[in-house]
Amino acid sequence: MNFDKDRAVGLLNRIMELELAGVVRYTHYSLMVYGYNRIPVVEWLKAQAEEGLLHAHRAGELVTLLGGYPSLSIGPLLETHHHDIADILRESLAHEGEACAAYYELLELTQGKSVVLEDYARSLIVEEELHADEVNKMLRRTGTTAVYEAPTSKGPASEAPKKKKR
Repeated sequence: MNFDKDRAVGLLNRIMELELAGVVRYTHYSLMVYGYNRIPVVEWLKAQAEEGLLHAHRAGELVTLLGGYPSLSIGPLLETHHHDIADILRESLAHEGEACAAYYELLELTQGKSVVLEDYARSLIVEEELHADEVNKMLRRTGTTAVYEAPTSKGPASEAPKKKKR
């Protein structure tokens, strides 16, 4: 392993904190959904919270693999008080973009230097990008196949995550 282990531990701790924030965020969202689509949306949000917990645990295991100390912190949580399903999905897209960027940073650090960490980063990038694609599809209007583009004005989660060029 010929890479900056301290930086890798820092990135993994940041990933763990972001994923734990996602657990809280998705759990909160699942409690705030109302209307006739409530049941499937709540189930989907709860599944996202469970997935975030698994992702956080995997990151923490890798921290200890490198001899580091797993963070007890949690990533930033912002209460926008916007609980329309579309607002929730836009906020989710922004949060997932932040997590994906951290995975790309880990990949860049470990590529060709640690098969374990490189494979971990790649597999989580795939999961996060597929998740973002699913959210993007949920934000599209019925009958529309064009990719959802976040509005450019500043509002709740108005920016979609930007994919890092490979």
